[in-house]
Amino acid sequence: MAKIIDGKQISQQIKDELKEEVKKLKAEGRNCCLAVIQVGNDPASSVYVGNKKKACAYIGIESRAYELPEETTEEELLSLIEDLNQDSGVHGILCQLPLPAHIREEKVIDAISPEKDVDGFHPQNVGALVIGRKGFVSCTPAGIIELLKRSGIEIEGKRCVMIGRSNIVGKPMALLMLRENATVTVCHSRTRNLKEICKEADILIAAIGKPQQITGEYIKEGTVVIDVGIHRNADNKLCGDVAFAEAEPLASAITPVPGGVGPMTIAMLMKNCVEAMKNGSADK
Repeated sequence: MAKIIDGKQISQQIKDELKEEVKKLKAEGRNCCLAVIQVGNDPASSVYVGNKKKACAYIGIESRAYELPEETTEEELLSLIEDLNQDSGVHGILCQLPLPAHIREEKVIDAISPEKDVDGFHPQNVGALVIGRKGFVSCTPAGIIELLKRSGIEIEGKRCVMIGRSNIVGKPMALLMLRENATVTVCHSRTRNLKEICKEADILIAAIGKPQQITGEYIKEGTVVIDVGIHRNADNKLCGDVAFAEAEPLASAITPVPGGVGPMTIAMLMKNCVEAMKNGSADK
């Protein structure tokens, strides 16, 4: 039977550690603040923003919410971001994606100061990751590294197969695994012999965006399986990219959906925000 990697428990550990740290920083007169911008009222985005606010409240981080109407122009949004960049009381800026069609995501990501880019999406932070310099790392991949390490799973020297090459998960995840001295293969929609490649993995990370696509045929016995996907199946129940019932008997360890990778994303966002404040970027 596979060990179930409990993302809820591990994310709670991280939040508790941050709560203690924030308490000490407050005693020194240093307060941490995250600005969260949401344009429009996409239901999934509203849930995510709500969860971020709750996490801030729990840890002791001030959260400023900017809930803008759907018809907000790109210029208005960029102007708000520039104001927040200049505001020494704000340490992290997060603009909830997706944005309405008339606003260019790329333009918005580029506008956020790299020192306040707690999502880790700015090209400067992505570039820092590529060449091994200090910078903010995309929260989901950073969370997966924490899941592996805190579950006692060795990464160094292991064969890692990453399914997916998105800028938010696949690419940064591959780079982080390289940083941890894994041997990494990145697969995607054009990869040939996907099953055969996946069966060589010691650590298989699925961010393919298709519900229960990765069946038992993709998994060799003893593999660690990390499922990044989140979908609703025909019965309206949450499921991931991995067919859990088929994968679990084969895997040595596996993340469930829900309760695996998901909770880690917000925990790492909070960690990035505290780091931004400690870096003193907003006080320069």
